[in-house]
Amino acid sequence: MTKTLQEIIDANPEAETFRFGDTPELCAEIIALVRSGTKTATCEAASAYGAGGDAWPEVGRRDIALNWDGTPAVMIETVEVTTRRFEDMDDEFVAAQGEFRDLDHWRAAYEAYFRRNGGFAPDMELMCERFTLIEDYA
Repeated sequence: MTKTLQEIIDANPEAETFRFGDTPELCAEIIALVRSGTKTATCEAASAYGAGGDAWPEVGRRDIALNWDGTPAVMIETVEVTTRRFEDMDDEFVAAQGEFRDLDHWRAAYEAYFRRNGGFAPDMELMCERFTLIEDYA
């Protein structure tokens, strides 16, 4: 039986909902990586959180990643949250993100992403999250 988003939220009232990426194609690509177990980490500009933005991830909280159309895709559980500056990203965390060839590829892709979504600076603060897949709603 397919669960509706409302049923999932009712069963997990602390859960936040979010979309990976900023286009339908990127969202689908990232969800596929999460489902395959290739992607176990993500990051976002720290400025995207707080007043008027998303809730800061919390270790142990389970959140619902949505497909681009707003239907539930997967539930993840946060296992670690750290902050670092863009310029301080390392190969190990990039590898856990699952979608990049190397650190240089990550830098180019994320700089373009941040420029599309509010601005970029080499010293910008990032929220870096590690997670585990809890449930796949496909």
